[in-house]
Amino acid sequence: MTRPLDGLTVLALEQATVLPFLTYRLACDGARVIRVESPERPDPNRFVGDDVLGDPGMRSYFLPNNCGKEAITLNLAEAEGRAILRALIAALRVDVFATNQRARSYARLGVDDATLRAARPDLIWLGITGFGPDHDEAAYDPILQARAGFMELTGEPDGPPTAFGLPMVDLGAAEHGYGEIMKALYRRAVTGEGARIDLSMLRSAVSWMASPLLLAASLGERITRKGNSHQFFAPVSVFATRDGYVYVAVGGDLQWAALEKLPGFETLASPAYATNAGRIADAPHLERELGERFAGLATEEALALLQGAGVPVARVNTLADVVADPLVAPRLQRVTDPRTGLAVVLPAPPASDPPPLAFPPRLGEHNERIYGEALGYPPERLADLRQRRVI
Repeated sequence: MTRPLDGLTVLALEQATVLPFLTYRLACDGARVIRVESPERPDPNRFVGDDVLGDPGMRSYFLPNNCGKEAITLNLAEAEGRAILRALIAALRVDVFATNQRARSYARLGVDDATLRAARPDLIWLGITGFGPDHDEAAYDPILQARAGFMELTGEPDGPPTAFGLPMVDLGAAEHGYGEIMKALYRRAVTGEGARIDLSMLRSAVSWMASPLLLAASLGERITRKGNSHQFFAPVSVFATRDGYVYVAVGGDLQWAALEKLPGFETLASPAYATNAGRIADAPHLERELGERFAGLATEEALALLQGAGVPVARVNTLADVVADPLVAPRLQRVTDPRTGLAVVLPAPPASDPPPLAFPPRLGEHNERIYGEALGYPPERLADLRQRRVI
């Protein structure tokens, strides 16, 4: 084994973002991930974004979360398709089956836990839904950001609730699902038993709200949007420089004492600002004063001054800046499409080296190989299944 999940086989009836990102993470760690899609109605994300490959089913929005995977098509609306799925579960010795279909579709498509674990009793089954398997509301990331309270905490104090710039509920539920799968794999290694995991994206999102919910619901504190500032620390904000922006986060009195000794900042020294409570009480005025000083500095000058004093500061990077960051650039992964030569760039996993990954698969790209090798289907059988739209 060269990667931690080498030898693990995952079959995923996946679409959109949350489950594809989870299985992408599994693929990065060495799992064999096979995505299952309907030949009639495949993953809608395949058709979103720019047509960078001259292939309408491989548009740009589909690419990031699907490197390192194989892809088959299978019509689970047909009894024959459902029978083939069960045969694949057994023949491939699938370790994890995952789906983010709405729960009302589980039995109709034959992907419910009981049906698939009858084919492989130690299967780990994962179902990701918006609100849990007993609640069949449609859900997308911003809907869940709104319901979980994220948008109440994001934006300017005098502005409207705002969605976060990344699909944080999708990404967070994917990471939580990854952790649940790891726990189930450990339990199976100890007991030999499979597992059913139902993951609610709403519960996943709300689980991150420990601090604001406790403070608001238990102590009656007003927790709401603060823009770029922080409710409990000051000064914390973004400041314009002559040629960009920096974000400054003073998290303690010693850091403030260091900042107020810097050239150009000495006039901010005040007994009232010696403690965080004093700075919080006058935060708007203090931030305006700081803004005037940063406006006279180039970004590099501001970074050098504050970093030299041990005050937390960062350039507000563009995406091009991130790609060029010396701590990021050496760990970027480049994946090339063997058909067109297009190369895409991905970040490395959080705690391991960039893995070798295949380019995202075309729709049904691996039908012949997987159905042929796993189930022994000859070309004429595959042609018949394809003609009848079973695959």
